[in-house]
Amino acid sequence: MTAAQADLCIDRPSVADGAALWRIAKESGTLDLNSSYSYLLWCRDFAATSAVARAEDGEPVGFVTGYVRPEDPHTLLVWQVAVDSAYRGRGLAAALLDGLTARLAAERPLTAVETTITPGNTASERLFASYAERHGAAVDREVLFDAGLFPDGPHDPEVLYRIGPLVL
Repeated sequence: MTAAQADLCIDRPSVADGAALWRIAKESGTLDLNSSYSYLLWCRDFAATSAVARAEDGEPVGFVTGYVRPEDPHTLLVWQVAVDSAYRGRGLAAALLDGLTARLAAERPLTAVETTITPGNTASERLFASYAERHGAAVDREVLFDAGLFPDGPHDPEVLYRIGPLVL
């Protein structure tokens, strides 16, 4: 952690954090917002593969949600990364991602990280490119879900970023 992150604690989310994660996602302005119920479930069922950053008062100020792919148990799929606007620009998203993958790698073999990014989401592209660089890994990109697959109106394609093999 950097000096700018020293007043923060990164750990596993709990169900009590679900509402704050939903709020941070909603206020991000870039994430597809899931139902508040889904964030509660995520904090219950996928806490082991997710991370939350807490301010000194214990309130969540950032998170990364993910899961280990059932068909590829050495790959972490990162679902969402978000940081409260008051805490942006401190490298917190990178610290969350590094902390989560280090924790998982200590528990199981972890050889790759995957995420999807819509074209034009420069912040996410930079976050995951810098993650790959820090961990000596290549980045492969391909369209995972074409825009026409989304039934709820216009949606940009989701481009799969596969980062690996990892050096953790």
